[in-house]
Amino acid sequence: MLIPFSAVSDVALLPLEAASALIHSRRASSVDLVRACLDRITRHERELGAFITLTAESALAEAKRADADLANGVDRGPLHGIPVALKDLYDTAGVRTTAGSRIFADRVPEHDSAVVERLRAAGAVFLGKLNLHEWALGVTNQNPHFGPACNPWDTTRIPGGSSGGSAIAVASGFCYVSPGSDTGGSIRIPASLCGVAGLKPTYGRVSLRGVIPLAWTLDHSGPLARTVGDLALALSAIAGHDPLDPSSSETPSDDYAAGIEDGAKDVRVIVPTNHFFDDIDPEVDAAVRAAVAVLASLGASVTELALPRADLISAQRAILLTDAAAYHREHLRERAADIGADVLTRLRTGQTFTGTDYAQARRDQGELRREWLAVLREHDVILSPTTPIAAPPREGQDAVAAAQRLTANTAPFNLTGLPAVSIPCGFTQAGLPIGLQLAAGPWRERFLLRVARAYEHATPWHERQPLS
Repeated sequence: MLIPFSAVSDVALLPLEAASALIHSRRASSVDLVRACLDRITRHERELGAFITLTAESALAEAKRADADLANGVDRGPLHGIPVALKDLYDTAGVRTTAGSRIFADRVPEHDSAVVERLRAAGAVFLGKLNLHEWALGVTNQNPHFGPACNPWDTTRIPGGSSGGSAIAVASGFCYVSPGSDTGGSIRIPASLCGVAGLKPTYGRVSLRGVIPLAWTLDHSGPLARTVGDLALALSAIAGHDPLDPSSSETPSDDYAAGIEDGAKDVRVIVPTNHFFDDIDPEVDAAVRAAVAVLASLGASVTELALPRADLISAQRAILLTDAAAYHREHLRERAADIGADVLTRLRTGQTFTGTDYAQARRDQGELRREWLAVLREHDVILSPTTPIAAPPREGQDAVAAAQRLTANTAPFNLTGLPAVSIPCGFTQAGLPIGLQLAAGPWRERFLLRVARAYEHATPWHERQPLS
């Protein structure tokens, strides 16, 4: 017998795994979960600014269909009936997809993106489209066209970006999982700053078809969720080869939840002695060093090591901005006045790079990847802070300077295309989340999630919630 959602304690704040168990045991319905999420949206959205487009009516209709299917023996898996929300650069048939831009404010696609197709096939229910930094080209998520997004732990601070709306929604109980995009850290940075889990898979693991691009060479699609287990379920649903996407790999995908509880014993962890701990806040440093000790106590071996050719990391900026300027060349020529000031400056900078600059950056990208792959043949995981600081303020000159530091540790794994995950590993004295980043060799998402899950089980940080 189904029970009212109000009788399920904090159902909107449960991990996806637990919510899915409620649906499949018939202790709650998809409609219950959608209503619980909508209730929290009603209470908190005005102060947080997570959504650009809320599709409450269609979500309830989808939830009713999901409940009816399950009653008739049609079970599409762990995401059946689960409310999700999408970063607003995933095309959705019949629902506007803005990329956070005034230029695309009324753009309504005719077709779903590949990720949305896969989520529909998995039975997910769509609550709407989430706020992002305009064109995904920034990390503050202070959108001049659709309003600023605010950190749910402290609304005077940024949530990170560009997938800021996604991190807010997951942290605040607005949805259970949200696909984001990551070109220089745009999944992992907001995951770190908002205290949730976020995964950037290997380049080519998840199709980019129907995702408005930032930089073709560096874009990745991946999930944000409350726990590592939830990331595994989400990735299993959205990963796989797409013959219609030229960047999609034919490397077989996996059941990413299989073996996820196998622990971290004998995992070979690298703690870099160069770059990743530079200019780091002492509270972040202490939390990450404590996380190293936890993994060691779980049986991992830890080696401090300087990663080779870290000087080549700067190539990421030239590739990203040049790709972005190429995609936006018509917008820059015809609609520049409709682009926010910070994003316009970055796009103009992208136009200043020469073909020689770009060629050298691509060459550096290949060399860095080769060098780091060699290291990862002898070791399993690179461990670092996700960001060197916790969430900076939304306003003031210090905010601009702080935001520029946020991509330092995340961008290298876009440049190399290696999978990387951010999970909570502590809080500052001011109550702001701190993120731990783990990265591994290509196509090792299942292994990476296993290590992250071992740490998650050994610590309480993922259990904290920002809102009552």
